[in-house]
Amino acid sequence: MALPSPQLQARVKSVLSGDTLVLLAPTGKSTRTLSLAAISASRMSSATTAAEPHAFASLEYLRKLVVGKTVRFSVLYAVPGKAGNREYGVVMLADGSVLPDAIVAEGMAKLRDGAEKRSEAGIAELVERLEGVEARAKSQGKGVWETGGEEEASCERDLGTDPKGFVEEWKGKAVESVVERVISGDRVVVRMFLEKSRHVQVTVLLAGIRAPGTARTNQSDGATVAGEPLGEESQAFVEERLLQRGVTVRVLGLSPQGVLVGEVRHPMGNIAEFLLQQGLARCVDHHSTMLGAEMGKLRQAERTAKEKKLGLYKAHEEKRSTGAESEAVVSRVFSADTLFIRNKTGAEKRVNLSSVRQPKPTDPKQSPFGPEAKEFLRKKLIGKHVKVNIDGKRPGTEGYEEREMATVSQNGKNVALTLVEAGYASVIRHRMDDTDRSTIYDELLAAEETAQSEGKGMWSPKPPKQQVYVDYSESLEKAKRQMTLLSRQKRVPAIVDFVKSGSRFTVLIPRENAKLTFVLGGIRAPRSARGPNDTAEPFGQECHDFANKRCQQRDVEIDVEDNDKVGGFIGTMYINRESVAKLLVEEGLASVHAYSAEKSGNANELFAAEAKAKEGRKGMWHDWSAEKEAAENGADHEPDTISGANGNGTSNGDAALPARKPDYKDITVTHIDASTGRLKIQLLGSGTSNLNTLMKDFASFHLSPQNSLPLAGAPKAGDVVSAKFSADGTWYRAKIRRNDREAKTAEVVYIDYGNSETQPWSALRQLPAERFGAAKLKPQAVDAALSFLQFPAPTTSYLADSVAFLQDVALDRPLVANVDFNDTRDNLLWVTLLDPGAKSLESSLNAEVVSEGLAMVAKKLRPFERAAGKVVTDLQEREREAKDARRGQWEYGDLTED
Repeated sequence: MALPSPQLQARVKSVLSGDTLVLLAPTGKSTRTLSLAAISASRMSSATTAAEPHAFASLEYLRKLVVGKTVRFSVLYAVPGKAGNREYGVVMLADGSVLPDAIVAEGMAKLRDGAEKRSEAGIAELVERLEGVEARAKSQGKGVWETGGEEEASCERDLGTDPKGFVEEWKGKAVESVVERVISGDRVVVRMFLEKSRHVQVTVLLAGIRAPGTARTNQSDGATVAGEPLGEESQAFVEERLLQRGVTVRVLGLSPQGVLVGEVRHPMGNIAEFLLQQGLARCVDHHSTMLGAEMGKLRQAERTAKEKKLGLYKAHEEKRSTGAESEAVVSRVFSADTLFIRNKTGAEKRVNLSSVRQPKPTDPKQSPFGPEAKEFLRKKLIGKHVKVNIDGKRPGTEGYEEREMATVSQNGKNVALTLVEAGYASVIRHRMDDTDRSTIYDELLAAEETAQSEGKGMWSPKPPKQQVYVDYSESLEKAKRQMTLLSRQKRVPAIVDFVKSGSRFTVLIPRENAKLTFVLGGIRAPRSARGPNDTAEPFGQECHDFANKRCQQRDVEIDVEDNDKVGGFIGTMYINRESVAKLLVEEGLASVHAYSAEKSGNANELFAAEAKAKEGRKGMWHDWSAEKEAAENGADHEPDTISGANGNGTSNGDAALPARKPDYKDITVTHIDASTGRLKIQLLGSGTSNLNTLMKDFASFHLSPQNSLPLAGAPKAGDVVSAKFSADGTWYRAKIRRNDREAKTAEVVYIDYGNSETQPWSALRQLPAERFGAAKLKPQAVDAALSFLQFPAPTTSYLADSVAFLQDVALDRPLVANVDFNDTRDNLLWVTLLDPGAKSLESSLNAEVVSEGLAMVAKKLRPFERAAGKVVTDLQEREREAKDARRGQWEYGDLTED
């Protein structure tokens, strides 16, 4: 049949009931509501009334029949109402079907009472036709005319009192649904068909995206809140495709506000993906773990919009690539999310692992796992080759420098992912505009959720076992106690925690819970600069850098042999079964210290390494010459070949040595080191005279109350301060050797006398450098050692006897010292001590020590000692007499026969 004129065209946007449609004009900008003439369908429920029988069935029939389709329609009449005129008319579908005829024929609506009374043109004909159609529907028992039909479906308006229970029941399931309303581009109201007779109408948040908001009315004050840019377009995009369309909703979870989160799929696919492709929404991270692999599809859709500069990304500028993947070596693990890496050229830089964070130091539950997480990463990465890709840079903020965010992989495994899987890192929740996120961000989120559910690492309800290290180098007494235990063990496993200098390290021994300062024995490494105002010795920094590169945070093995005078542990360190001391010497970055090398038993190895470095002119030996060295040591150069009968010369390979020359100095011994037997001496003369004057000035200075104020802050190692010696209550110049920040104490060395003690920070005073500093008068305590002698090992009680004897015969009394050799490399004077009335060099205190059996003649004599043949012979004779008489260390026989 033909429609009355005029005929209009529109697209059906939605249906309000079984007899009312919402039509969208061809322009897409305006809508009009049209009720079908002469019929009445059952009403849907409202806030105050329940749904009438067959209401939903009637609406569903009309929805499926017309929504989204283009139709032609004619308005027959209009009825005035409060909201304006309500239009009534007829509609023709593309296949020629006419409404309301088709609806009445299926029994989905009844002829309206009094419809025949309307006088408008065409109404009488329409009513007459519908009466016949309705009669047939009645006779066939269709729709509302059916008797004993199916039970009307109930529809719940929300998730009830247990939303979590609902989610647990339906999570992951795809539920057939209809979109009843589109609130915004990412939020829709759907009617979910849980069962045939059980429906629920809820708001669903589209998982994985956020669309711009639309204009809304604030319920508290009635004010209109403006929408965000592209909010209306995003809403219209979803309305056009989903409003009153059949969809499937995959239930995923609940938002923090209790809104159902799900994936809404049209027969053509996930609506969120289409929104993103048009630039009408952005990806959000907090649903990533719910979506799993599907999140990758959404991010790809978002990238497409960015590349095409659509919608929200119209002004988007793609971040420039910071470079291709590079290779590097992990040189240091700063924390569980920060590494120092070294590239092929040797340049080192700091990088942060993208999108992850170490256990938060401010979180009482996470912070105990910080050391464990760092150690986990150290074991996996230190010294290992890794591949690095810089994801972006995080700008510097107050208190933080600019940081490079990187994806680091080792053997094809992403390091950040490994950390998160083990529960030793959490995933950063990025802002939507962050560009430095990891390329596997969604995998990280999924791994974090798994680690949390399995209680791994910092997600464990049990706190970690804390490993507390005891610092045995804190004092000499503690060091000696621990040295006794460690010296009995060989190749003790340890970790280098810090490289203090080329030959000095802080090491941790996990199995002993021990922390100690470890000093490489047998070598002397040049000193590196200790601060910006300090000057390094030649090759000091190179030596320090080499040790850092090879040893920092590495697993090593140590042999402990002795203690130094400040609580350090002297011995041999092995890395990959190689001696670190030998490696330094081979590179020309350290020299052999003959005395300690002989004592350690590694002399041959070290001397061979030094000879190799000299021949190769490496490091400090770059200008080495054999002739120059021989001259410095007081001996002629030994030729490579020796002439003489049968290849043996009369010198037996030794060149002639210069005669020993007296070089007498008036001195006072001010301190004797109990661990080595070495001396601190003052050279009497103008220096000590000036010291006496300075001390008088010093005493006057400290009488003034204004000069008795404590230090302004914590002292630093190397600072020169004023300290009151506990034994006599007098103020002296002192240098800070080490600090205990927990106890707020410092070990100080009295620089004019050589002795040391521990003082609280509060007892120290500032020292005016211009009046009392080292520039005014250099420290008067000079290092010295007794020539020709080798003292008993510190592990025996005989060394204490030797020191006690020296204190009786030498301490704090005027003596004469013959300076046999000035070792400028170690800043050490080798001396023979004499009473002022001694007749010759043979009548020395050195000889008395040997006669008492408290020292032996050194096994390996230095060139200047070999030159004094008469003295050596005399001392050896005294040693034999002491052995025969069982004096001192010889009381149980000759210890050297083994």
